[in-house]
Amino acid sequence: MRVVKGVPRFNLFRKPTLLEKVGKLSEELGVEVYVKRDDVIEFAMGGNKVRKLEFIVGEALATGCDTLVTVGAIHSNHARTTAAAAKKAGLNAHLILWPRNYEVKGNLLLDMLYDAEITFVDSREAALEKLNAVAEELRRKGAKPYVIPLGGAIPTGILGYVEAAFEIARQLGELNIKPKYVVHASGSGGTQAGLVLGLKLAGVNAKVIGIDIMGKPELPRKIIELIKETMEKYRLNADVKSEDIIVYDYSFGGYGVLTKKVVDIMVKVAKTEGLLLDPIYTAKAFAGLIDLVRKGVVEQGSQVIFIHTGGYPIIFQYSEEIWKLIKKG
Repeated sequence: MRVVKGVPRFNLFRKPTLLEKVGKLSEELGVEVYVKRDDVIEFAMGGNKVRKLEFIVGEALATGCDTLVTVGAIHSNHARTTAAAAKKAGLNAHLILWPRNYEVKGNLLLDMLYDAEITFVDSREAALEKLNAVAEELRRKGAKPYVIPLGGAIPTGILGYVEAAFEIARQLGELNIKPKYVVHASGSGGTQAGLVLGLKLAGVNAKVIGIDIMGKPELPRKIIELIKETMEKYRLNADVKSEDIIVYDYSFGGYGVLTKKVVDIMVKVAKTEGLLLDPIYTAKAFAGLIDLVRKGVVEQGSQVIFIHTGGYPIIFQYSEEIWKLIKKG
């Protein structure tokens, strides 16, 4: 089912992704947890960014662009999947990554294997400032760049999770479950905007809880703005209110900060369910879910969907740091 008809799309993976219950953790927490396995999307090691890129690449091709330009940290899943999608579509990729000091492994190694052109800068702020300058330089050289903001958080990309919400709605009917909550890692806000809007349109009455892994107080405002922009661009009509944007900060010291508590969650989920989480996004999100259950924010006995947004290469990007924290015991 296409929510928005006539919108260009470049197909990257088979749908739907699996929705499965994690039994032992559900029993331990006292809630039924179902994991939406966007981590096992087959393209470019998967993750939530692939859904967004189907529409972004589709629009880039439809408008005659020949280069995808975006920004991210050196461990960026968005940068990795952008580089891969560009190559699959016959486009060039230019990534602006921070910081300058790096080792070639994890997502950064994959960026290089995908032959992306990379500009390294010192900080997130410097990368954002550099984005338009790089695009302008490409134009002067005769290229036609398509500029993708941080995380693909634009209306075009948000459609990926609007459609994912309808995919989830169909699976809920097949499994005969009625979740009260949908929990996921929220960074640039695009995934949460798509889920909130999509579940409203699909008639699923569940609270979407974004676990803020960056510690940005402005995130709820950004999400509601993205939803409004998406509805306007694609002529969608949904009754989305500010109270529908639920965000809890579990950044554990800030974006990209690794902590023992988060690594302990990685170990717990891995040894309990055989499910891998990464220390930057999904482990923080699952730590947030566990804490919200213990605080009673997520009610006992309720059904919860956890969106696994991927990020496996990050585990290997920070393998030494993760192992040191594990060994602390």
